[in-house]
Amino acid sequence: MLKTLLTLLMCGCVLLTEAPVSAQDDPEVDCEKAVTQMEMTFCAEQDFAEADDRLNAQYKLTREAMKDWDSEADGLDLGSAANALLASQRAWLAFRDAQCAFHGYQARGGTMEPMLIYGCQAELTRQRTQQLKEQTDLMGGN
Repeated sequence: MLKTLLTLLMCGCVLLTEAPVSAQDDPEVDCEKAVTQMEMTFCAEQDFAEADDRLNAQYKLTREAMKDWDSEADGLDLGSAANALLASQRAWLAFRDAQCAFHGYQARGGTMEPMLIYGCQAELTRQRTQQLKEQTDLMGGN
């Protein structure tokens, strides 16, 4: 009897661990009317994801513009704008993530903490996107 029970339990565990996850893509949340903390955090995460997509698109444009600028300045020993951009972006990402983790301490351990972090990341990411666009425009890559 014990052997049968153990066999059934083991089979049940295998079934549970190998069953496909049927998670929906995203919950249906109207971010204009978000009320619960879960909804507000979800909406903040979506806002950050959108800002991050825009940043990535602008970064690609800026990187191409910097490569063009570098090719036009070839032989002038001015350094690489594309390499400077890469170093800057890496440093900025570390700053953003650290700054927003710090910002989250307002609600450390609480349910608001992730929402605060996503909100901070979205705002700083929008600012960075604008900075990259301005730099691209200044260096003739518009």
